[in-house]
Amino acid sequence: MTNKYYGVIMAGGGGTRLWPLSRRKRPKQTLNLIGERTLFQIAVDRILPLIPAERIMVVTVAGQADILQQQSPEIPRENYLIEPMPRGTASVIGLAATVMAHRHPKSIMACLTADHYITNVDIFRCLLQAAYDVASDGNLVTLGITPTYPSTGFGYIQRGELLGKYREHKVYRVKGFKEKPSLDIAERYLADRSYAWNSGMFVWKTTQILEEIERQMPDLYRRLMDIKEVLGNEREQKVIRRVWDGLASETIDYGVMEGARDVAVITADDLGWWDIGGWNRFWDIMKLDDDGNLVRADKTLMLDTRETLIFQNRETKKEESSARMIATLGVKNLIIVDTPDVLLICPRNRAEEIRKLVASLREKGDEQYL
Repeated sequence: MTNKYYGVIMAGGGGTRLWPLSRRKRPKQTLNLIGERTLFQIAVDRILPLIPAERIMVVTVAGQADILQQQSPEIPRENYLIEPMPRGTASVIGLAATVMAHRHPKSIMACLTADHYITNVDIFRCLLQAAYDVASDGNLVTLGITPTYPSTGFGYIQRGELLGKYREHKVYRVKGFKEKPSLDIAERYLADRSYAWNSGMFVWKTTQILEEIERQMPDLYRRLMDIKEVLGNEREQKVIRRVWDGLASETIDYGVMEGARDVAVITADDLGWWDIGGWNRFWDIMKLDDDGNLVRADKTLMLDTRETLIFQNRETKKEESSARMIATLGVKNLIIVDTPDVLLICPRNRAEEIRKLVASLREKGDEQYL
């Protein structure tokens, strides 16, 4: 691929719905939840055949930079950008675009996340190549996922007229972005077939996204230009911290994309894409046993147990000979997560509420469990 193509991996999230395994110091993207590679390593692996490591940039928070660097040392240390505190994807992408425009003014950047799992990697790479081509023609490109069920957890993209084909993939003008819908509206979107899930993956010219930020989020743009003035000198981190203190939290979807010009979507069929947002997502990805259970633990005894997840923190467990056994009898539809200091047990249908436990711990000041 041309040397003006770059990748940005957003890797600063906390993953509270995967608590107690995902913590502040070891968030979900740093864990090997699926297989032996971490989600971050898998995200890097997906694009390395297209984008060399020196053209991959990672945006994360200070507490995670070192562990990410250890997991993917092939990415130069200067390509890790530190966000002082979470302020939403608009500021993350704005910071990456500002730095990239400074270093590589003619760059085209793919903005990807570190917490997605994709089974059909070859299709993803072909889609990414097509998206770079569409962006070269002056479009802000988003990858839409063909819905497989009426999800209320994703935003949606409505397709407009067909713009053409790029590398055999159909490309459409975006008619509109829709917020996470109620179930009845999601069912209507699924039946309509002109809607796609918003994957949160984007490709665009670096200068073009900065122009949109300037037009729609002028305060953020002014602050980014303050950062641009000090890039590469000893004041850089101090100015970034000052700028971040005054930023409002906003996503790129609401802050920019809903009102952006020249937005195109490539709909991804058969991509096998999953957003690893919570424990229930693993039933879509991992192999089940004959009783519909998912087990990632060293010692279990399961009798009359169905549709239950058991996940044991293997990275900090004791030697196998003394590992704790997890035994279940006569249970169904449970999530059981065993870590050295927390044991979580909850019904599957309440998995989305796990963040309430995190919020309660925060209110009580039990920081050691966060």
